[in-house]
Amino acid sequence: MADLKPRTEISFLETFICSAFAACFAELCTVPLDTVKVRLQLQRKISTGDGTILAKYRGSYGTLTTIVREEGFPALWRGMIAGLHRQCIYGGLRIGLYEPVKMFLVGSDFVGDIPLYQKILAALFTGAVAIIVANPTDLVKVRLQAEGKLTAGMPRRYAGAVDAYLTIVRQEGIRALWTGLGPNIARNAIINAAELASYDQIKQTILKIPGFTDSIQTHLLAGVAAGFFAVCIGSPIDVVKSRMMGDPTYRNTGDCFVKTLKNEGFSAFYKGFLPNFTRLGTWIVVMFLTLEQVKRVFTSNVFYD
Repeated sequence: MADLKPRTEISFLETFICSAFAACFAELCTVPLDTVKVRLQLQRKISTGDGTILAKYRGSYGTLTTIVREEGFPALWRGMIAGLHRQCIYGGLRIGLYEPVKMFLVGSDFVGDIPLYQKILAALFTGAVAIIVANPTDLVKVRLQAEGKLTAGMPRRYAGAVDAYLTIVRQEGIRALWTGLGPNIARNAIINAAELASYDQIKQTILKIPGFTDSIQTHLLAGVAAGFFAVCIGSPIDVVKSRMMGDPTYRNTGDCFVKTLKNEGFSAFYKGFLPNFTRLGTWIVVMFLTLEQVKRVFTSNVFYD
């Protein structure tokens, strides 16, 4: 007679499904915060003749209220469809591939705690591979989020996510869908390493503390810490990536970095830091909490002969 026993491992396909679902759910919860972050990152200071510096958006709350007042509440979710496209592909691949790549690096016969540097290498690789595939979805998401309120009679560049893909290919060529790929690979590989490797390592450390179990409390603590590391390390690259995708006038990554540094100073690379941390920190916590719970659907109530 078959016994009802929990599994301890799940397949790559099951992990991909769990990861894609968790990433999409986290995206739905945090799109408004991401829109605020992108608007702040793309904003440039405007100097008037008397030396006054004007800025349309001021802080996270000010940006959010300005968008709602001028463009309506739904504008906060602009680019959501492309964001879900991105998370389904990128989130599923980077998280789904992490465990297989990590185990490949250490070997199938490895016993004990996997070294942190191996976790970092695995996350760097999976983040880079995933964003190479998902870059078009990221580009369209940023383009849609960057559009603000237009003057009367001026049509929008894109009617929606699908129209944006087609319009970009028609007007700029198919290679334009991979605009900003360089900084995007750097950003997502680094942030993925900071996020997955730190979550993995911190969770492993917490579980060694007496009284802690593989519970929501542990997932929450590890998720918050992972979010902080990811934003601190990835914010400068994230700003360059958003500007290159939102403004096609930059020639390349170096040009964008130099012009931003020269015209606005180093602090510009941490524009939108608070909404970025609020958004990414929240995103990571929601994603990992959801992922851990969804994976239990596949690892529990499974019959073994």
